[in-house]
Amino acid sequence: MQRRLLRDGQIVIDDWRYVAEAADEASAALILSLEQWRLEPDTWLARGSRLGVVLSPADRVEQLAPDLRHFALIAAQFPGPSEGRGYTQARQLRDHWNFKGELRAMGYVRRDQLFFMARCGFNSFELSETDIEDAHSAFSTFTAAYQPSNDLGLPHKLRTAVATA
Repeated sequence: MQRRLLRDGQIVIDDWRYVAEAADEASAALILSLEQWRLEPDTWLARGSRLGVVLSPADRVEQLAPDLRHFALIAAQFPGPSEGRGYTQARQLRDHWNFKGELRAMGYVRRDQLFFMARCGFNSFELSETDIEDAHSAFSTFTAAYQPSNDLGLPHKLRTAVATA
């Protein structure tokens, strides 16, 4: 069964494959773990297909920075509800390292997190099949923001609310 996900505010069929899923697809766009990438970068580059990489919460974005040009997708893993380092990774990738590719949230991703993830720069979200249909409405939860952010993941830009004293 093909995986569906939320990308740029729309429900789409995922055109990426994880290494374990792509055994028979030599030209598939492939998502690797950071460890897989580090062990054999030349092998993965020789495939000639689009590459993506998954960052675990403990991975530092700086470790990936020299290789960013090779990746069309970077995913941040959210293993549980109390793990928030992926938000920081996303902001660093967008704001400091100027990553323009697909930035995916995966793992423990729920509808009520999507708006805040998008404000950090995520534009792609792996959700459970039971949550995906309703999830796209999360992006219209708010129309204005008081704090600055990287709203690259939001389909519509927020108004900046001005505080009046």
